[in-house]
Amino acid sequence: MKPSFHHITVLKGGFNSEREVSLRTGAGVAAALRSLGYSVHELDVVAPAFDLPKPTDAVFICLHGRFGEDGHLQQILQDRDVIYTGAGPASSRLAFDKLQAKARFTEVGIQTPRAEPWPAAGPWEPPYIVKPVADGSSVGVFRVFKSDERIAAEQGAAQLKADFMVEQMILGREFTVGILDGKALPVIEIRPDGGFYDYKHKYTPGMTQYLCPAPIALDVETELRRVALAAHRALGCEVYSRVDLMLDEQNVPWVLEINTIPGMTETSLLPKAAAVAGLSYAALCDRILQLSIQERTR
Repeated sequence: MKPSFHHITVLKGGFNSEREVSLRTGAGVAAALRSLGYSVHELDVVAPAFDLPKPTDAVFICLHGRFGEDGHLQQILQDRDVIYTGAGPASSRLAFDKLQAKARFTEVGIQTPRAEPWPAAGPWEPPYIVKPVADGSSVGVFRVFKSDERIAAEQGAAQLKADFMVEQMILGREFTVGILDGKALPVIEIRPDGGFYDYKHKYTPGMTQYLCPAPIALDVETELRRVALAAHRALGCEVYSRVDLMLDEQNVPWVLEINTIPGMTETSLLPKAAAVAGLSYAALCDRILQLSIQERTR
């Protein structure tokens, strides 16, 4: 550990639909860093205006969703000349806006499901998905398999104050790949118990199986890791991320989105993959912090 970066402030909480998940992420990261000898302060961010405690040598961002993950917080910290973890303002903004991220993926030849703003200009034939352009944790996601389900999707989307998009539904298996220090971690297969991988399946114990290493052929695993890393690089993400993908019935990977501040509780997906790669939870937190310090002090 560098002595000049001993006092770490963990930012957690936030003021959006992912607040509770963020509080758990922040508590886990703070405990891990303390176990390594860091002096840690936990700050619950409840509004855009906040003051960092003194001394703060670096900030570990554990805010998911709007404000924390969309580039706003990163820009504030950068303007204050504060060292922080993870992606910078530009890559955060790009990754958080799913339509802009998709445009970038398409530009560089990465397969991603077709999408456009909702309501769509023209007719869409099921199956397709209606979801927010910029949100996380599968909040406000509606799957449409039949034409008469479109009305329910329209009504559900209308109740939420957000910009929505319609996206081609890829039928197949779901995977996620963590990226750390320019390398892809072991692949995780996500198997929800019925339905699909929505908020309930993500955060209710026992409702989803996470298989790591994923039970897939080596060439398929290699391709998933290659595509995930290419997506991470295409958006210019710094330090770490987690890339969500679908594998269709022809074993073709499709990138859904990139999480620049993935969940970081001890049971979250990125720590699961890191553990298979031989990196403990505390070591992962320390690695993210040290890589971020290197990124912002070079």
